[in-house]
Amino acid sequence: MIDPRTESALRAIRRLLRAARLSEKQLATATGLTPSQLVVLQEVARHGDTTAGAIAATVQFSQATVTSIVDRLAEREFVVRSRRERDRRQVWVTVTEAGTDALSSAPDMMQDQFRDRFEQLPDWEQAMIVAMLERLNALLDADQIDAAPVIFAGAIDRISPAE
Repeated sequence: MIDPRTESALRAIRRLLRAARLSEKQLATATGLTPSQLVVLQEVARHGDTTAGAIAATVQFSQATVTSIVDRLAEREFVVRSRRERDRRQVWVTVTEAGTDALSSAPDMMQDQFRDRFEQLPDWEQAMIVAMLERLNALLDADQIDAAPVIFAGAIDRISPAE
C-alpha cells in the first residue's frame, strides 16, 4: 500500500507532466512548432539577425541543438540563413514573414503563465518553491540533468506524438 502523501505527491507530478503535454499539443496544433522551436524562433525575432551561437547562449541550449532546430525552422520557411560579405564564416538567422505569423498565432506557453504568476509571489514563497523543486530533482536523480528554462515533456527538437 502506498502512503497517502506519496500518492498525493505522485499525482501532483503527473498533473504537471500532463499539463506540459497539453500545452505542447496546443502549440503544435496552432503553429506546428515544438516548445523549443518556438523559443528559438522568438529569440531570432527578438534580435532581428542573430547567429546560432548567440541563440544557444541566450536560451541555454547547445549550439548543435540550436542548429538542428534552425534547420527545421528553415525547412518550414520560418527563418532564413545568410552570410555577410565581411565574414563569410558566420551564418546569420533571420525570421521570415511566415515565422512572424507563426509567432503571432502561438498560444501562451505554460512557462509564460508560470513566469507571470511566479514573479508576483513574495520572495519567501518563490524561494520555498525553488527549494522544493530542487529537492524533488534530487529525489528523482534529475539534479545533474542540464535543462533550459522551457517547460515541455517531449524531445527537444521534435513534435511529440499524439497521446
